[in-house]
Amino acid sequence: MTHAPLYGCVEAGGTKFVVAAARGPDALIEPARIATTTPAETLAAAVAHLRGIAERHGPFAAIGVASFGPVDPDPQSPRWGRIVETPKPGWSDTDLAGEIGRAFGCPVGFDTDVNGAVLAEAAWGAAQGVDVASYVTVGTGLGAGVLIGGRLVHGTRHPEMGHFRPVRHPADLDYPGSCPWHGGCLEGLACGVAIKARWGASLGGLPPDHVGHEVIASYLAQLVITQQAVLAVRRVILGGGVMDTPGLLERVRRQAAVLAGGYFGPAASDYEALVVRPGLGDRSGVLGALRLAQAAGR
Repeated sequence: MTHAPLYGCVEAGGTKFVVAAARGPDALIEPARIATTTPAETLAAAVAHLRGIAERHGPFAAIGVASFGPVDPDPQSPRWGRIVETPKPGWSDTDLAGEIGRAFGCPVGFDTDVNGAVLAEAAWGAAQGVDVASYVTVGTGLGAGVLIGGRLVHGTRHPEMGHFRPVRHPADLDYPGSCPWHGGCLEGLACGVAIKARWGASLGGLPPDHVGHEVIASYLAQLVITQQAVLAVRRVILGGGVMDTPGLLERVRRQAAVLAGGYFGPAASDYEALVVRPGLGDRSGVLGALRLAQAAGR
């Protein structure tokens, strides 16, 4: 019996790495969660786990790395494969793809975690058959990946939707924002770090009637209608730990509908169909790494 190729999968998150292998999307082989500490410590643990998998299951055809950003995804760039200037302390200029590639001597596919996630959702999840889709993660940071006509959006780098400045909510005018570059950008106002900084708890840990729920929903709703205006997006997938907050998705849909005012037409006004949860659940990121590995191993 001939086995399908074995791929290594690394979802490199700001809080944790998920490291596994796979031959396809149906089953991950030996998935492990590794706390994101220092680059040296975290990468050593990731490589060790991958090496153990390879010893037990055979060599990798390729490895995919879907990383928190910002990163350099341009294969022609001398900084390809690196995390570049990031708010994550100690991680700027970390050579993720290089370290992993040198350890295993196989092709490495590399991109952002959200770009990987939208690829996986298009192949196996909530963006199947959709020509313009985005995947947004709202967690330690906030970012989005965009797929148009089956191709990821890359330009000078990759989309940085967490760093535009939303209109401030009237109940949130004093908080300066957590982003070290932009203060009150979308990430600086709506990510998990920013939520805890001004209210002392995660969004899910706040009382249901706390104003924070409406504040965060308003910022995410602005992201939704911005994508409608700029990209004519057909599907916005909202993932990440903050989106586990009960009722948040529904608040975002309602506020987006109000902000849009019907302008984008009937086909774009069904916010239950437009704004959805990940079809792959919490596996979007690691299966995104699988998609990157599959592309690199062709």
